[in-house]
Amino acid sequence: MIGRHHARLLQTSPDVDFGGAVDPGGERFGAVHDPSRVFASPDDLPEVDFAIIAVPTENHLEAVRTMAARGAHLLVEKPLAASGAEAQEVINVIAAAGVRAAVGHVERFNPALLELRRRFDELGEVVLIRTERVGPFPDRVKDVGVVKDLGTHDLDLVRWLGQSPVESLAAQTGHVMGRDHEDLVLVTGRLASGVAFSCNVDWISPTKVRRTRVLGERGMFEADTLTADLTLYRNGDRRTAPWLQQQRGVTEGDMTRFAIAKPEPLGSELQAVLAMARGEDDSGVVTLEEGLETVRVAEAVLESARTGETVHL
Repeated sequence: MIGRHHARLLQTSPDVDFGGAVDPGGERFGAVHDPSRVFASPDDLPEVDFAIIAVPTENHLEAVRTMAARGAHLLVEKPLAASGAEAQEVINVIAAAGVRAAVGHVERFNPALLELRRRFDELGEVVLIRTERVGPFPDRVKDVGVVKDLGTHDLDLVRWLGQSPVESLAAQTGHVMGRDHEDLVLVTGRLASGVAFSCNVDWISPTKVRRTRVLGERGMFEADTLTADLTLYRNGDRRTAPWLQQQRGVTEGDMTRFAIAKPEPLGSELQAVLAMARGEDDSGVVTLEEGLETVRVAEAVLESARTGETVHL
């Protein structure tokens, strides 16, 4: 699914000569304009400088081995691999091949979240980061559950926004649809900085919601990543409502929705990855080490759900 969008952008980018797409099942979406550029095997590809690995998670390591051996710089779609051990092996293979690589956590390039992170300090002391990522089941997913497919977005975002690693977490999962893998997860935890976080992710909601909230001493940011809207809810001045002064806590203040540029996140990610491939040190990509950390946090979520215990990372 994501591969067809990568193909669309690669074919229209002035910075890229499109070498082709590989899919042993053929090209079902009509995303590749020239049918002769669709190949059944990487062996049939022309020589390329850069490749995007957008295959089922369980096949990431094999695909990375193949393309890294050919000397191609890589973007590996998230999650980096199906397990922490495989993610470490991906890193080892890439290091041994001497190529550059990044992980495709595209939400990092959402305009609303980029602006939120830029304005993060406006909240003063931050106490909570909350994410909600729910919607109907995507029939494309066969190999992993909601934690590693969708949840890795949020587990990466809370660390990136909070600029601190996860220290501890507790999780509950649900198997509502009868699949081997979970289709609902609720996670609560704490970053090493002391900021609390929660993530609500599922494949069983009849409406699609993508929302990130950051609560601080001066108010709350809310980012809707479906529309790339960012809103700031400020705490009110109690002097404007004397009758509320007897109550504890904050009052409702001004609300501002920011007018921000909204480039396509996948296109912004592609520009960053191409800069990485050219050897630019400040490209802003998601590093392999960050991708590995997210996989390990996802494993901790599943371990906590299995044992019913809080996991300390």
